[in-house]
Amino acid sequence: MSVESKKTREACCSKLKLFLVSLAFVYFAKAFGGSYMKSSITQIERRFDIPSSLIGVIDGSFEMGNLLVIAFVSYFGAKLHRPRLIGIGCLIMATGCFISALPHFLQGLYKYETSMSHNTQVNITENILPCLSNHSLSEKEDDIPDVAAVKACEKAAGSSMWIYVFLGNMLRGVGETPIMPLGISYLDDFSRHENTPFYLAIIHTTGILGPMFGFMMGSFLAKIYVDIGFVDLDTITITYKDSRWVGAWWLGFIAAGAVILLSSIPFFFLPKSLPKQGEEDGSDKSTELATGPEQEGFLPDEAQDGDEKEKTVTFREMVKDFIPSLRRLFRNSIYSMMILTYLVVVNGFIGMITFKPKFMEQIYGQAASRAIFLIGIMNLPAVALGIITGGVVLKRFNLGIVGAARVSFAASLGSFSLLLLQGFFHCDNAEVAGLTVAYQGYQQVSYDPSTLLAPCNTGCSCSLKHWDPVCTYNGITYASPCLAGCQTSTGTGKAMVFHNCTCVGALMTPAANMSAVLGQCPRKSDCDFKFKIYMALTVMGAFISACGGTPGYIVLLRSIQPDLKSLALGMQTLIVRTLGGIPPPIYFGALIDRTCLKWGTKQCGGRGACRLYDSNAFRMTFLGMITGLYFLANVLWGVLYVKIVKREKKLALRNQAKDNGVDGNAPSKGHANISIGKNKEENKESSI
Repeated sequence: MSVESKKTREACCSKLKLFLVSLAFVYFAKAFGGSYMKSSITQIERRFDIPSSLIGVIDGSFEMGNLLVIAFVSYFGAKLHRPRLIGIGCLIMATGCFISALPHFLQGLYKYETSMSHNTQVNITENILPCLSNHSLSEKEDDIPDVAAVKACEKAAGSSMWIYVFLGNMLRGVGETPIMPLGISYLDDFSRHENTPFYLAIIHTTGILGPMFGFMMGSFLAKIYVDIGFVDLDTITITYKDSRWVGAWWLGFIAAGAVILLSSIPFFFLPKSLPKQGEEDGSDKSTELATGPEQEGFLPDEAQDGDEKEKTVTFREMVKDFIPSLRRLFRNSIYSMMILTYLVVVNGFIGMITFKPKFMEQIYGQAASRAIFLIGIMNLPAVALGIITGGVVLKRFNLGIVGAARVSFAASLGSFSLLLLQGFFHCDNAEVAGLTVAYQGYQQVSYDPSTLLAPCNTGCSCSLKHWDPVCTYNGITYASPCLAGCQTSTGTGKAMVFHNCTCVGALMTPAANMSAVLGQCPRKSDCDFKFKIYMALTVMGAFISACGGTPGYIVLLRSIQPDLKSLALGMQTLIVRTLGGIPPPIYFGALIDRTCLKWGTKQCGGRGACRLYDSNAFRMTFLGMITGLYFLANVLWGVLYVKIVKREKKLALRNQAKDNGVDGNAPSKGHANISIGKNKEENKESSI
């Protein structure tokens, strides 16, 4: 008998460990796909020539997919086969990734905007006049466009193909829905409660490897031209450092879809339920926040009659109990405060991580691929180390809910302090003639396209719409060779050099070099030093913030009654992702768009993606929004911590009174202030 019992326990533990490994791999896979989406935002924006506000809508479509099904999956899924639902979700996610990659195969080759005529890309080395090459174009700029011709052009160019990325990302959000609420609740239900923090740390640490690989792959593919294999790369006049460059973004979605598809397999072979790990249910209940008399007032009477009934529950019964369950859940004041705090934090985090590569590119002059690589190789490992550190601290010191809240609050304050310091280390605007510096050389910022014209280039009839930057030897960037007043050019492709640039000569002695090369000029030397300090601050901030992740999650788990665990986690995901995942990329993107100095031009005309921002306005907008949200989050954490401490003191006094033979549910002379209420409503509220 004992041998059979031992074998059963070992089988249970092995299946639980299989589930733990499978869930950790799924966390890796979904994070891999999600982070790759974040890392390819810049490439998608450039490929479809769309503004940051619209790219924010595409990015938010993942949360829109969650919104469609999360409440029902969390509630009804808890009563169904949870592992199998997770496996089905993975299949849906993989399908979404493959759909996101479809536009590359359905639209034509990428044609970046250029102010030069096509004959400048062939091997002609003399008498090329960039200054005069736009004569016919500039004459037609003010003409009224033919609407039918524009529509035909847009259809041929596939400019609306971003809808496939939108739908694929939404489908990925639908598929991701069951993983967190059903996976975590399944693990917590069948493992020892003292092991839960450690298991969560393992899952989240493995999960954080996904973003590392996702961002690194995004960085690698950002250096590979989007139409590699279909065009002669020698004819391409831009490099991966150019704001018009588009990397092979579509390849990453195919790779992510394959990994997610692989992660779905084990869940179809796991059972619906398992015996409790160690079969020590009774002793573990003491670790819950709601204990003893508190549980008696919190749970309905039928939920307390011995073991939970495993009988089949009809769909009608589940629907009937849904609204009362929601009411019970949101009467839990600590749970409600946690949701509000997470909501504010996620708003700041999503806005930051979505546009951080663009921020590093515009403020510090980093190439998009390098910015993505540094996030993946420096910030994300710091987050992983912080998460595992938080889990180890909880397990090593056996911290209760107050200790966990203290660690999480302290981490939030520490990371906020480092965030404040980041604003002091920044670079000046890139020196672009007519936009950030005048042609005479003094500083300015102009949103008026007419400032691109100066006496040195008025005779050239240059187009003001295109962005085709050249760098001159005086360290100033010009929006195009024509606007630099360049008269001749030599070389082909990326090696093209422009000569006799009249606007350069206006600032220099006649004997000086009046040549220009393709691309923007690099930033000043001190900018690289400031960027290193900025990265050090972000890495330390990421580590400290992540140290509070697992403790904060434990506070959430221990603040909800067991029968509502899946619903609580699902509602958290629903609310936080709906209000914390969808709006931030949109309003962050819209505010960032307001700081654009030079918009690109679409292939068929009209405004495309932004090429150059006012870096000071961008920095103040971006960091100002994040700082404000994190400040509010710290205020909420402080209020939450005070509530938790007060609640624990009341519970300690009540338990002490019970040990002394006094009814903990009745007010006593010495402890009238800890009465849990005179009616059932007050009793429910007091449980949290």
